[in-house]
Amino acid sequence: HLGIDVFAPDGQDVFAPYDGIVVSAVDRAQRLDYGGVVVLAHKTAHGDDFYTLYGHLDPHTIATLTPGQTINKGAKFAALGSVEVNGGWQPHLHFQLGLSLIVHGDDWPGVADPDDVIFYAALYPNPAILLGLDEVQMTYEIASTETAQTDRAERFGANLKLSYKAPVMLLRGWRNYLYDQYGRTYLDAYNNVPHVGHAHPRLREIAARQLGLINTNTRYLHPAQAEFAAALQKRLPQDLTHCYFVTSGSEANELALRLARAHTGARGMIVQEHGYHGHTTGTIDISPYKFNGPGGGGAPDWVQTVEVADPYRGRYGYDDLAAGPKYAAPVDDALMALCDRGHQLCAFIAESYPSVGGQIEPPAGYLAAVYEKIRAAGGVCIADEVQTGLGRLGDAYWGFATQNATPDMVILGKPVGNGHPIGVVVTTAAIAESFANGIEFFSTFGGTTLACLIGAEVLQIVDDEGLQENASKTGAQLLAGFRKLQSSHDLIGDVRGRGLFLGVELVSDRKTKSPATALAGYVANRMRKERILIGTDGPFDNVLKIRPPLTIGVEDCELLLDRLDQVLCEAELINQDR
Repeated sequence: HLGIDVFAPDGQDVFAPYDGIVVSAVDRAQRLDYGGVVVLAHKTAHGDDFYTLYGHLDPHTIATLTPGQTINKGAKFAALGSVEVNGGWQPHLHFQLGLSLIVHGDDWPGVADPDDVIFYAALYPNPAILLGLDEVQMTYEIASTETAQTDRAERFGANLKLSYKAPVMLLRGWRNYLYDQYGRTYLDAYNNVPHVGHAHPRLREIAARQLGLINTNTRYLHPAQAEFAAALQKRLPQDLTHCYFVTSGSEANELALRLARAHTGARGMIVQEHGYHGHTTGTIDISPYKFNGPGGGGAPDWVQTVEVADPYRGRYGYDDLAAGPKYAAPVDDALMALCDRGHQLCAFIAESYPSVGGQIEPPAGYLAAVYEKIRAAGGVCIADEVQTGLGRLGDAYWGFATQNATPDMVILGKPVGNGHPIGVVVTTAAIAESFANGIEFFSTFGGTTLACLIGAEVLQIVDDEGLQENASKTGAQLLAGFRKLQSSHDLIGDVRGRGLFLGVELVSDRKTKSPATALAGYVANRMRKERILIGTDGPFDNVLKIRPPLTIGVEDCELLLDRLDQVLCEAELINQDR
């Protein structure tokens, strides 16, 4: 903001603070413009020119002013306009100081893009000095990214990472948009946590109302808990009848391990390469992304990994119609490996669509074939749906549903709470009965009154606002757009996904499929400079990850595709130089 706003009732008289000459007096009647606006020219005691602007005036009160007319100090020359004539604003005076008319004439910008603020602040300095006001008091205190980074480094561990080389400070959100401390808009094509959009008014209303009543735990009766469980059960296969509420996907997967062990009496786990299921000690043990990553200690001897069913990089490509069962075959070897180490099978756990593994859509029949083998060996099947559930895939509410497979447990996390901490395990009556072995299960903040109300409302919003259908429509638009870009950019090796769970894999050579890890990082950071947020993932961190809130619109998708096209052109020039 380049001026000072002085709020007063409409009709309030406006007086000249200095002797001046009228430069212009016009009515800028367009909505959210100035309405009546006057620019006066002045001279300092040393003969230097400066100018003042008065906006949101009643245009009728300035109708007699003419360019060149002298206005004496203290003379009344205008009055504040009402909302009907001042551009649509609450009545106030916008007062601004200018040092030159060369750039904008008499049509001054009242605000400046933060990227250009140094130039505009020099052209239009803080007018507080003209009014005898404290310049510091008349300046917005804007949160500093640099200060926040310094404070963070002093108070948190170094392994708490920030996104992007130039971190972004975000103070507000709405639907699929985010806003930084300057009010700049970012298209959020990255965060799947705000499933039904940032700052949804229905969720805000529920939170405000319930926090004014009560927010307690599951040791007390409240209708909200059973209603949330019923809402989940209605959307799941009929055998999944029992719910456990916790606070995160990590906690839910940790609990799933306990449930599976109680039911089978065994410990052996089969997991997918580069899989991720949480940050607790137990879930790190079943997350190759963690235990095989930097600082990891490798797989425990009761955990066996199998390859991801990746049609792009795996042994069986997109053209192999029998690829699903073929990718499932190594489960037999995994079972034997566990047996050789003295472990009986407890469970198989996998994201229905591997996310950290590279935004992969498994070939048809893969999960069904795996589940058949696991159950034949006495194990249970756990579907981690944190990333893919609740309609994100568009034509399916759950990832496992696209695979004609039904798990014994379904895990939900962050998106079901739209940012409020919720995790859920839904399982069968038989597994729940095995778990009821005398050890009490309780989570202080799992299944609180507020959490259950929010969770149930998120499910209802998906239905009421047609967000699953929107995921199908906009997802198809993005998928087609990415494939069109693939035809013109050799950097794109593969495009995959379903609904708003999409991956674009970048390679430096299509024949060898050499991963373009550095270029993927470049693209994500350049898109951030274009104020479009995406991420990178996969074993080689070369897959562009696109998982926006389900509210994203057609125009948003067009913008994303247009900017990505431009940034890929830059990345290809860099690749050629190498």
